[in-house]
Amino acid sequence: MNAEFKAQLIAATPLGRFGLPEDVAQVALFLASEESAYVTGERVLIAGGV
Repeated sequence: MNAEFKAQLIAATPLGRFGLPEDVAQVALFLASEESAYVTGERVLIAGGV
């Protein structure tokens, strides 16, 4: 991916950056934790607002 295309993608993302593996890991940790005990049958989109 060239620098210009990368800059366009980042500009189109509300959070202003690409997602990181850590972003996905944080959601997985939340869903595996007791804090998500009342969450059932959800689809979680990890897309930075896109």
